[in-house]
Amino acid sequence: MKNLKLVINNNKNENYFFNKYELKLILNLYAKMVSGGEWKDYGLTISSKEVSFNIYRRASEFPIYKIKKYFKPKNKYQRYIIHDSANKIINNSENLYSLINNITWKKLRLVN
Repeated sequence: MKNLKLVINNNKNENYFFNKYELKLILNLYAKMVSGGEWKDYGLTISSKEVSFNIYRRASEFPIYKIKKYFKPKNKYQRYIIHDSANKIINNSENLYSLINNITWKKLRLVN
């Protein structure tokens, strides 16, 4: 019988996702916009450099917004970035709470 080695002190315990607080902020915003009829679907993209919460108006379209978290940003203000459907940066910040709350998410509509 062979002995098995267990790795106890694994220093590569990196977190490649949104933490609980960040996910709560994003999902609260998502629930608010879904209840208002603005957003319909979401998806997640995970890589070794970033994680992205993609927001769709319809499931068959490209994402209208991407809320990204970079794990090793070059600049501290590029930790969280929001992109639009044309992949242009709308806003970036080191704090997800201020990033989400400083954007007007609903577009203006013409009322007759």
